[in-house]
Amino acid sequence: MFQKTMTRTAAAILAAAMTFGLAAGAQAGERLDAVNAKKVLRVGTPADYRPFAMVENDAYVGHDIELIRAMAETAGWKVEFVRTPWKDLKAGIEGNKFDVAVGGITQTVERTGWGVFLPGYAPFGKVALVTAGTSDRYKVPEDLNKPSVRVIKNPGGTNEKYVLEHMQKAQISTHEKNYEIPGLIAEGKGDVMITETAEAKIYLKKFTGKLEAVFMDDPLTPVSEMGFWMPKDDADFIRVMEQLWHLTDIRGTQEALEEKWLD
Repeated sequence: MFQKTMTRTAAAILAAAMTFGLAAGAQAGERLDAVNAKKVLRVGTPADYRPFAMVENDAYVGHDIELIRAMAETAGWKVEFVRTPWKDLKAGIEGNKFDVAVGGITQTVERTGWGVFLPGYAPFGKVALVTAGTSDRYKVPEDLNKPSVRVIKNPGGTNEKYVLEHMQKAQISTHEKNYEIPGLIAEGKGDVMITETAEAKIYLKKFTGKLEAVFMDDPLTPVSEMGFWMPKDDADFIRVMEQLWHLTDIRGTQEALEEKWLD
């Protein structure tokens, strides 16, 4: 309910502030001109973060995937996915590799320096996935930061940032494929993975009896939200994307996808 209320509130604020609709017309900026000319929206995504974006059986799936497709369809655009590792998202935003990035991207103050976010969704805090039978070892966050604790992280995201800032005494290793890390923890090849509440819930179900989560009721970080992240070089493109987001909200698409993927 909190998640849906936040979405509704943000959408209402945006709707009240908008002065442009989908038809930005002759005043469109270069990015919007290019998207309209090709009828293609380039979407960057790591595609390794359930339930937001994944590649399964050679197809892109997940909450963010379905939502960005619905937004593009409303505008008469096709979607072209640009597979982009977490560590390269900033370069992709700044280097015009794509028009919007999705896939469970945390809204941070630092990232707003490089781009613009659409309204937040999926409120979360960071938690720890641990091997089943070991949760009693981690009573307080400091218990994660010990030389005996083996932490596996993926590179380039806010999970890595948390590990590097708060778990410097632990044994830290890096694994490129985020979606494989929960399995490694379940197999006992590592002790801890830092992730968000939504992803933790997914992997607890997938690895029933092999994984546990700690700090679910009292997350390691203050509440944050996910967001669709765009370059800030074209105000007209941003306004159109805001309107598309608003339309998917008032038409019930967002609520349906929340129930399907996030509840």
